[in-house]
Amino acid sequence: MSESIDSQLSHSEEVTGLVLSGGGARAAYQIGVLHQLAIWFAQENKRDFDFPFKILCGTSAGAINAAALTCCGRNFYQSTERMLRVWENFHAEQVFRADSLGIIRSGARWLSALSIGWMLRKRPKSLLDSSPLGHLLQNLLHFRRLDEALESGKIHALAVAASSYTSGRHVTFFQARETIEPWVRTQRVALQTRITVDHLLASAAIPFVFPSVRVQMDQQMEWFGDGAIRQLAPISPAIHLGANKVMVIGSSQEAKNHTLATDMQMAYPSLAQIAGHAMASIFLDSLSIDIERLSRVNKTLSLLPPEMAAQSALKPVELLVIAPSGRIDEIAAKHTQDLPRPVRAMLSALGATEAGGASLASYLLFEGNYTRELIRMGIADTIAKRDEVYSFFRLGARS
Repeated sequence: MSESIDSQLSHSEEVTGLVLSGGGARAAYQIGVLHQLAIWFAQENKRDFDFPFKILCGTSAGAINAAALTCCGRNFYQSTERMLRVWENFHAEQVFRADSLGIIRSGARWLSALSIGWMLRKRPKSLLDSSPLGHLLQNLLHFRRLDEALESGKIHALAVAASSYTSGRHVTFFQARETIEPWVRTQRVALQTRITVDHLLASAAIPFVFPSVRVQMDQQMEWFGDGAIRQLAPISPAIHLGANKVMVIGSSQEAKNHTLATDMQMAYPSLAQIAGHAMASIFLDSLSIDIERLSRVNKTLSLLPPEMAAQSALKPVELLVIAPSGRIDEIAAKHTQDLPRPVRAMLSALGATEAGGASLASYLLFEGNYTRELIRMGIADTIAKRDEVYSFFRLGARS
């Protein structure tokens, strides 16, 4: 994180960034947080707070939510209201082919390839076919509103993370109000471009689960997958683009000591448990580590004498983190039966419908009963942090 604190804008002005993590269907939680925030901003009735974030950065499903904030409405409340309706009424068929034929074409072929791949003439691309998501985004997002928001100065930049399978680089695609010098780090680059649905689909292409997407990179087309892959510093793009205050909305419970039943500790892990653990490493771990790193930097700077702090290349970044207070895996376990029968059958073969295997299902449960419960948790967790939120956004004294 220390590399990313070199802001390109002056720190004399408050520039608030929003960082939305990935996590598939878990990203419903973010909508609860954002909508409650929008309600408070509307209650304040301050035109300056019509849109609270100048820099928006997202990864995977978080990239879609970040883009939707600027493309779904003409103000913050209108956008979150429309996003809330979509997430509350989700069905898996809106995100991936969930019918028997779709599952046979993608999932069954993919699973067969593991054992008899030498007999298949056509190699499978992914476990699921995410073409419905592309159609949903084409109908839902109006990118002209992103252009208008940038031109008016309502926002400064939108950034979307993706990982190139072609070159092995982690790429931050960003669309900004002004020309910004892209940053380059080892195996990580940034590219200023016009954000499209293809960038969002690429960012949300969960490895093995959804197919990769071809996106223009420099002078050639490259195949891209989920932006959480090799993402070592998720907060970094917001700082590079000029934010000196950052709100982070996570998709996993804050670190606590969890205990498991003895039989779960002793049983051999299912494929779903292993896959869920791998996804947690992709989606969740890097964000937690980056938050800890930024907190340590802030603490170190606070201990320096003012004159030394002023000379340091590092600058403090005000941070607000809201993350689930409950275990999303446990919520998912209650709703696996909501999935369409063909999807449920496929996940059952992997152990995702068994105790301890619901972590995998938690990323794919695009069903209203599940997403509404996550939204309610997001609202409750935000209300529980009202004083911190009001202080962070300078919203005034609590009523």
